[in-house]
Amino acid sequence: MRKVKNVKIKPWLATTLKVIGFIVIVFLCIFAFYRLQINSLKKIDYSEKASNNILFSGKKDYVLSVGKNKTLNKAFESSYYDEKYLENYVKIKYVDHKHFIKNINKLVDLDYSNNDINIIFSHGTDESVSEFTKRDKVHYLEEYFSYDYAKIENYDRYVAYSDEYGTDASDSIIFVNLYYDKPAYEDSTLVDKFSIDMLVNKHRHLDENFAPSDLADVDPMYTNGETDLKCSRLTLNAFIEMFKAAQSEGYDIYINSAYRSYQDQVDIVNLYTRDYGESYVEKYVAKVGYSEHQTGLALDIASKNSRIFANSKEYQWMLDNAYKYGFILRYDKRYEDYTLFKNEAWHFRYVGKKIAKYIYENNNMPFEEYYVVFLDK
Repeated sequence: MRKVKNVKIKPWLATTLKVIGFIVIVFLCIFAFYRLQINSLKKIDYSEKASNNILFSGKKDYVLSVGKNKTLNKAFESSYYDEKYLENYVKIKYVDHKHFIKNINKLVDLDYSNNDINIIFSHGTDESVSEFTKRDKVHYLEEYFSYDYAKIENYDRYVAYSDEYGTDASDSIIFVNLYYDKPAYEDSTLVDKFSIDMLVNKHRHLDENFAPSDLADVDPMYTNGETDLKCSRLTLNAFIEMFKAAQSEGYDIYINSAYRSYQDQVDIVNLYTRDYGESYVEKYVAKVGYSEHQTGLALDIASKNSRIFANSKEYQWMLDNAYKYGFILRYDKRYEDYTLFKNEAWHFRYVGKKIAKYIYENNNMPFEEYYVVFLDK
């Protein structure tokens, strides 16, 4: 066999390899230490990017003392991070806005308190808050924004409405959110999706093609013999349940009018204009596209025992019991300022049992108010 010669490593190469090995070991130790620091931050939900920036800013101990904080995490992720706002970031509740950190900085510079800033973010979108930061500081935020249904973009309109009409903050918010500071039927919002909690009034309209998605024929036994009435299937099923309950207690109700198409409303407006004049129609008849009957959720209820429904025992029964089946008296005389329609004792609207129960238990509050407070988010 051939002998393998021993290869001698030259002294300079051995030294070089040792140095390289030492550097690698040092690097691995530094990297391991770095990852240990990163992981200590990630354990309390800071992102990789935020954790890295925290380490290089020398704020690791501060952040660990604060603990989990979504706003602080967002700040360290952002190119708008500024150490002078650090204490503000910690105390401001996180919202998922694109310009969140940038807007915090601007609001602090405008001398808003952390509490004010939380109020502003909780009542606005990213766009509306960004616009709000462009104006001078406003006062009396809490007067209006103690109500969680207030919208930051409507601040000036709330103040103007209060000044003009002498309403309190709550009513000003409700009326402005409903666009009642604008003329009726102008700059109206199009409602194009059917739902039991949809709102149609003099500021929210339907187009000529709208019809409820579950339109159903009403059996003549629930009418005064009419054979061509239709309404939403949900509404009809609820009425049948209510009809049977009323009958079992000795009350006779029936449907006098239900769904009306866009064209049906055209015909009604033309008829009443011809017979009673435009001023009557303006007061008592919804313009085309603005009738709740087109939703299929509204029913005109009548009594078999009285020609005037408001004087009938059935009317009183409806006031006391309609909510149990998901119906509300839609145009209460007490709330004409909210509905913008004259009182109609016969006009009941299906909104579902949950909403109807809440409205009943809260002094039959107008549906407009319920919509602003709970649905228009």
